[in-house]
Amino acid sequence: MRSRIRGLDHVVILVRDLDRARDSYARLGFTLTPRGHHTLGSQNHCIMFGRDYIELMALPRPHAALQYFSDFLARGEGLGAVALASADANGAHAELTAAGIAADPPLDFSRPVELADGSRDASFRIVQLPAAQTPGCRTFVCQHFTPEVVWRPEFQSHPVGATGIAALAVVAEDPVAAAASYARLFDARPQRIDEGLLVQTGSAPIAFGSRSKLGHRLDGVELPLRPRPLVAALFIRVADRARAAQALRRSAVRPVALRDGSFAVSAADAHGVALVFG
Repeated sequence: MRSRIRGLDHVVILVRDLDRARDSYARLGFTLTPRGHHTLGSQNHCIMFGRDYIELMALPRPHAALQYFSDFLARGEGLGAVALASADANGAHAELTAAGIAADPPLDFSRPVELADGSRDASFRIVQLPAAQTPGCRTFVCQHFTPEVVWRPEFQSHPVGATGIAALAVVAEDPVAAAASYARLFDARPQRIDEGLLVQTGSAPIAFGSRSKLGHRLDGVELPLRPRPLVAALFIRVADRARAAQALRRSAVRPVALRDGSFAVSAADAHGVALVFG
């Protein structure tokens, strides 16, 4: 594994209407942070867990650094980016460049966060990676300079009982090639699983398979209709499956009970990515 990458930091679900997405995820039993405004022009709400989080992001105005996200949204909503955790973005840039991965230069930005004792800036340094390296989404290294501002305890308790990101599932025409490309990024070796292949990241793994194989695993769950490759499903760890099921049934959507005891929400109800709670 790469020494300067510590698994997944967060995933980015790109949405066209941030208010609507916020309301959708609140109904599903998530606690969301107040709206954030990045210096690059994007806006977000975050769903915070213990070590990682989900970011709902909209792009009210264009920015050259966010062109991939704008192009993604032109084709529909969905999970469009994965942030990789690092305590040293400059070191990660050097490590990836030495491995032959054409990483962009480090980029700093921030967003103000309103706290009980006043406003503070949440500050970040990111290193964007080539879109071709990770078919289906954009990846970037993310270093937090102010984690205490982002991971606030008042936003880490969720009615649905969510505690963290458990896994991602990528659907591709050629799962072997897609897995190999991601594995090179993490300096890992793909492992065989029933659905296809699995790449370890240092935290939540990423699975790769065909639409039919993932559809069999998630029988009855509507997957995204975006062209492949795409991140089709986000697996979320919950403290209690029965509690999660109750919270989901109170929402406006009907969760699908899966064979392994987990529950899922179709992509159409979660802004372009299927959610699996287990």
